[in-house]
Amino acid sequence: MQNSFILIGMLVGGLGLFLLAVNMITDGLRLAAGHTLRDILAKWTRTPAHGIITGLSITAIVQSSSAVTVAIIGFVNAGLITMRQALGVVYGANMGSTMTGWLVAMVGFNIKLEIFALPILGIGMLLRLTGGDSRRASFGTALVGFGLFFIGIDVLKETFEGLATAVDLETLTVDGIAGVFLYVAIGFLMTVLTQSSAASIAIILTAATGGILSLNAAAAMVIGANVGTTSTALIAAIGATSNAQRVAAAHIMFNVSTGMVALIILPLLFWIVKITGELLGLEDIPAVTLALFHTTFNILGVLLMWPVTDRLTQFLGKRFVTLEEIEGRPKYLDKTVAISPPLALDALALELSRISNIARRMAFSALSTESATGQRMSSDHVIAEKLANAVAEFITRLGRASLSHDDAEQLAMMLRAEQHLLACCDLALEIAREQGKLEIVTDAELANHLAQYRVEVVNLFHLADPLMEGFSIEDCETQLQQVQVAYEEVKELLLYAGAELRTPIPGVIDIIEQNSRIRRMARQMIKAMRYLSGLYRVDEVTAPEIDETVIE
Repeated sequence: MQNSFILIGMLVGGLGLFLLAVNMITDGLRLAAGHTLRDILAKWTRTPAHGIITGLSITAIVQSSSAVTVAIIGFVNAGLITMRQALGVVYGANMGSTMTGWLVAMVGFNIKLEIFALPILGIGMLLRLTGGDSRRASFGTALVGFGLFFIGIDVLKETFEGLATAVDLETLTVDGIAGVFLYVAIGFLMTVLTQSSAASIAIILTAATGGILSLNAAAAMVIGANVGTTSTALIAAIGATSNAQRVAAAHIMFNVSTGMVALIILPLLFWIVKITGELLGLEDIPAVTLALFHTTFNILGVLLMWPVTDRLTQFLGKRFVTLEEIEGRPKYLDKTVAISPPLALDALALELSRISNIARRMAFSALSTESATGQRMSSDHVIAEKLANAVAEFITRLGRASLSHDDAEQLAMMLRAEQHLLACCDLALEIAREQGKLEIVTDAELANHLAQYRVEVVNLFHLADPLMEGFSIEDCETQLQQVQVAYEEVKELLLYAGAELRTPIPGVIDIIEQNSRIRRMARQMIKAMRYLSGLYRVDEVTAPEIDETVIE
């Protein structure tokens, strides 16, 4: 009974050492690299082939395919790399995760670990204690992690050797298809619970070498552990952006499909592993065989997925589509209208009217917001930015063509209108965010004037619709003057309220600044209307005949 408790304690302790070691290696090398990791991922992923090499190399070093995958999600969201480039890194990261098995197989069972594990740990701690906040300290943390990693291997090796003599292995063996799926499920669950395939693979390899697991059972668990790495990406993608969900989906599809193929051709894979091991002169022990098996089926997965990378990119691009992506696509800008300046100008006017509609919608929301920014406001801001970028890109392309002087002037006016509309959207978002921080006004007269000021601004935005029947820039200018008068009146009342201590002075200053933002928002909209109305009669613009394809 006492021996059983000792073995359980050693098993838990060995696992704990592994998890601590992997975390220290990952965090230490990531911090030691600084921006180098980011630069490498951003610059060396130009093609899927470059991505595979980069993902493999970095994962092999930092010992965490999950960390690399999460970093790639961030880079795709930031626009640093495309979805197609990210797929290459995902493939490479899975191949790089097999390095753990080779560390266990080639080092853990052939060398007395205490000969170099303890010195590595000691050197690492010395660097960590004397390094302060420098990269040297982070590198020391990584060295400590490697030392603990090898000590963990030694602890688990002794544990499984003890279990092999204390446990009747025949009672734990499950044969047939049911047994294979059971071992896959165990490997999957181990990785999900530990959130580290490196720890799971190390445990499986040491268990197989210690005689606890048969080779087939261990191989099935390795496949399950490989699939289990997708849980981290899946968790990271919950509630995240579309790009994050697409990268996570790619990771899941790669690992699941690779695992399924590996299970189907398991005997063939073992034959390939045996032949390869003999050719390379590798030692015929379970740990080496399983490490080679893990590498082989991941390479097989890359070979299977590589030819369909472009199709997979297109497939994922049509999934997890958000409102921002749908509404953020131009409706009227197309390469077919770009060949005709008159059609192009009409299309741009219609697209700018869409942005003005979004700006008005955001303004109305901001003026009626009583607390924090709503999700719709944030979505509208993203949509407006996407459309504005598309308009600017389209105008830039038109600028390279031979345009008349009048057409060139109109394009310049459209660019200015687009900038003012975008500024209006930025201010609306800022107003909504600041609204919840304002002091509640209890003075009835002051509250009434504040409400009236906002009513004047709302009336202005109702008038600022270039496609509205009877639209007049003169009416907009007149209403802007009304907004200015209301602004001055309410500002004066606020200053008196602050001077008479009817309203706290900090609160008065915040409300005046908020009113100033509202006024600037109104001015930006009217500036945009001036340029749009100066182009030509907007109500005469009609949607051009275009293809369904829109510019990306």
